Amino acid sequence: MIGYVVGFIFACIILLGLILWKIAPNPREPNESEKYYFDVHTTEKLPFPSLIEESDPQGQFTPTLTVVIPAYNEAERIPEMLKETLEYLNDRITEDSGFSYEIIVVDDGSTDDTVKIARKCAKRLTDSSGKKEFRILKLTTNRGKGGAVTQGIMVSRGSKVLFADADGATKFSDVKKLELAIDDKEDGGICVAVGSRAHMVKSEAVVKRSFIRNFVMHGFHTILYILGIGSIRDTQCGFKLLSRNAAQQIIPNMHVEGWIFDIELLLIAQMLKIPIVEVPVSWHEVGGSKISLLKDSIRMLLDLLVIRLNYAFGIWVARVPQGLYSKKDK
Repeated sequence: MIGYVVGFIFACIILLGLILWKIAPNPREPNESEKYYFDVHTTEKLPFPSLIEESDPQGQFTPTLTVVIPAYNEAERIPEMLKETLEYLNDRITEDSGFSYEIIVVDDGSTDDTVKIARKCAKRLTDSSGKKEFRILKLTTNRGKGGAVTQGIMVSRGSKVLFADADGATKFSDVKKLELAIDDKEDGGICVAVGSRAHMVKSEAVVKRSFIRNFVMHGFHTILYILGIGSIRDTQCGFKLLSRNAAQQIIPNMHVEGWIFDIELLLIAQMLKIPIVEVPVSWHEVGGSKISLLKDSIRMLLDLLVIRLNYAFGIWVARVPQGLYSKKDK
């Protein structure tokens, strides 16, 4: 009898593993057109650099900060966000002659004028001084927010890499808080700094949300705690900064391309023993969200289970890319 029970359990585990292998996300490789961008000032077609290879086909420009902005049909919201972002970054250059930046807007298969408007903002607010770069990565098909962020970071050159939502809900100047948090870390500053709204749970901005939104939020956090990812109080704020060495280790391991990608990013960081620090940021609600509360909540829950089980069964394994080292190897 015990043999039958053991055999049944073993068969169920094998079946579950096969199901997970079948439904697990399998991101496509970038196609040829996604390996190039057009200079916003000269319109010259140029190849993107690589996060891993540490080389820039156009020279050795290594900006202090890269800002990756995923954008899907953001023609209405992105102008204000870019204005705030570029004004802050340009002021930083005025104050600090050693500071430089690049912006990478990742157009995730938009059907509106997102690319046209982003390019127009870039021409107006940047120049070819050598300290400011603005690149647009146009994906041929929609990948999802996680896919857009991942592809943007994979072609980044900054010493630190921030990804920020196109809605501008987070006060952009708070990036300085995240930079300082990483700089305070030892081990070469390898770290992930997470912008957090956890301190705002009792604020007017959150209290005024609908009952169902707050119910889903608390339920989601409870599930994260049960699955062992509860140490971060706000995993979903779209404002996260990675040191370059952290990005090099984490991003090549990413699989999930939907809204829940932040969870996999943080889980990989934990597996590779990369420090994660949570930093309070200023945030406000912005209209125009593309998330369907019921549909996307269900999808996020399923994706969360897929992520946890794939790593638990060893179908996905977080590995340090060849030529890099992990914190635990030091």
